[in-house]
Amino acid sequence: MRRVIPEQAPTLAENSRPAPLSGAAGILEALPTPVLTVGPDDVVTSSNPAADAFFGTSLSAPRQHVLSALLPDGSSLVSLVRHVRQGGGTINEHRVELGIPRLGIDKLVDIFVTPMTPGSKTLIVMLHERSIAEKLDRQHARRGAARSMSAMASMLAHEIKNPLSGIRGAAQLLEADANEGDRALTRLICDETDRIVKLVDRMKPFSTIRDEDFESVNIHAVLDHVKKVSKAGFARHIRIKESYDPSLPPVLGSRDQLIQVFLNLAKNAAEAIGPDRADGEIELRTAFRPGVRLKINGSDAPVNLPLEFCVLDNGPGIPPGVLPNLFDPFVTTKATGTGLGLALTAKIIGDHGGIVECESHAQRTTFKVLMPMHVVRDGRMPAASEGARS
Repeated sequence: MRRVIPEQAPTLAENSRPAPLSGAAGILEALPTPVLTVGPDDVVTSSNPAADAFFGTSLSAPRQHVLSALLPDGSSLVSLVRHVRQGGGTINEHRVELGIPRLGIDKLVDIFVTPMTPGSKTLIVMLHERSIAEKLDRQHARRGAARSMSAMASMLAHEIKNPLSGIRGAAQLLEADANEGDRALTRLICDETDRIVKLVDRMKPFSTIRDEDFESVNIHAVLDHVKKVSKAGFARHIRIKESYDPSLPPVLGSRDQLIQVFLNLAKNAAEAIGPDRADGEIELRTAFRPGVRLKINGSDAPVNLPLEFCVLDNGPGIPPGVLPNLFDPFVTTKATGTGLGLALTAKIIGDHGGIVECESHAQRTTFKVLMPMHVVRDGRMPAASEGARS
């Protein structure tokens, strides 16, 4: 007779250990794409970690989150959810600008909404953020524009400044024998040639930065210098605060060029706030944000861009029509601006292997610079303290 051995009951330790997620639940937890389920009453019933990060709050917390409370009034996502619930079908909508009030930003997303099962009033919502893809497209276009500007600057310096010098000299010779009325015209010629020369000179910085100009740079030392210069001049009436990650490693770059970048961003922020605001505020922020990878400067392998440096202001914001082309040459919102400052900023950061982006709405504009870490020749990452010598 064959004896049957009963299965042993699990021990107390085995009962107390939380079971690891597996199967569909494990896949959902690991997905970088925000996914959530919404019940018939528009309450979020479940979410993955990517969805929690997307909305800036834990949607799986004990208290209920109504979808409409997470989004601004009239949000496209709420309308799509209700449309699917009424029609029972599946909807895909691309390039939807979704406001996230909790984070104070807008995100460009593709939205997928479908019933959990045919006829169900519980819906699955999946959000595919387009920001990284959009960044890649825009950065490649900007690098092409920067290269064109660099070639144009060299051409202008050689082909235009020399003839302008001759025109100005001829006008000065004519002025010696001219009457008062004609002198006004010769002075106008001189003034206009001087103005064109200044414009050409402003384009000189678009020339390529040399590798020998690069060194290990402590970005916090750069930002502290920018703050001192700003407070002594154009931002003396504005509160400037810092939010720094002290453990941030150094970057490989040109200290002077990086000062120029962040000084330009701080000056733009101060001008946006204006001289009459009593509550004007600029924030300088640094953080380590792993996960951003892209191919740059003809590299074969993607490069990590985990270093994030931000300049934020509480000005009125940038008009939506200007925002997509903000870093293009000769695009400006200023009545007297030339539109070269932000184009130069994008060019310098591109030369450093990074990207620069802007997010803007009323009372909150953020210029975000993403850059790679400095890795020495033997592959080691230098300690944060090494950058303090820069």
